[in-house]
Amino acid sequence: MTDCRLRIKELYESLTQKEQQVANFVLNFPENVINMPISDLAQFCGVSVSSVVRLCKSIGYSGYKEFCRNLSTDLTVNQQDSATYTDIRPGDSVETLLRGVCLSNMQAIENTMSLLDVPVLEKVVDLISAARRVDFYGVGTSGLVAQDARNKFLRINKVSLPSVDPHDQLLCAATLQPGDVAVVISHTGNTKDVLEAVEVIKQTGATLISVTRFSKNPLAQQADYQLYTASSETMFRSGAMSSRIALLAVVDVLYTCVASQNYGDVKASLDRSRLITSKKHMQMNY
Repeated sequence: MTDCRLRIKELYESLTQKEQQVANFVLNFPENVINMPISDLAQFCGVSVSSVVRLCKSIGYSGYKEFCRNLSTDLTVNQQDSATYTDIRPGDSVETLLRGVCLSNMQAIENTMSLLDVPVLEKVVDLISAARRVDFYGVGTSGLVAQDARNKFLRINKVSLPSVDPHDQLLCAATLQPGDVAVVISHTGNTKDVLEAVEVIKQTGATLISVTRFSKNPLAQQADYQLYTASSETMFRSGAMSSRIALLAVVDVLYTCVASQNYGDVKASLDRSRLITSKKHMQMNY
């Protein structure tokens, strides 16, 4: 599934009742919608034409024509994808669970790739490349992702202060300056500790970049730039499994892009960090 129906599913709960009526029809009969005039779709759904337009704009499209073009692409790509993604069920065999977990993680990465806006990503990479300091904020599982990002960027000599402790993050946030970048990571975008850090970051003049699931959440709404992920956490994956994979994928993309863009400057740092960390490895004599 590419971005069109994925966006509807991710934003469904935040849509109005009339927008949900249109969304339900689109999700159930997408092949019909791509050839329907907007007036016919509105009539079938029992809503006004303006309600259809509002749905298109709510999920990020300029209007009905752009929405239909993306829905058509969505269907074409879906027909070419032979992989079947299934939810985990009680009593499944080990082989079934192996396949289910791996395919769910693969789906999270593929869906995240379809949601990432390349021009926004390019701007974020430029900002991080130029920044004196790049901090990564997050708590819980998102805090572990932030810690992974911090470790990666330290390898290319990008100063990053915060730990996973919320109190420490507040202190670090208070020392940011204009020109610095704060990347705030939260799957839901509404974690209290994270939003408290955001309040402090906004007062410093640093650039705020959010990494959240595709939704209308408080963190993304306050950010200067938004990077979105997509994943579905079922009851068995409530421990942030596929969402963690999606967040880590975004971190890897950011790190790789920044390192590639500044390779001439960061190569020495990469070589030095590789040499230092290699000393922690045991020398095996076979």
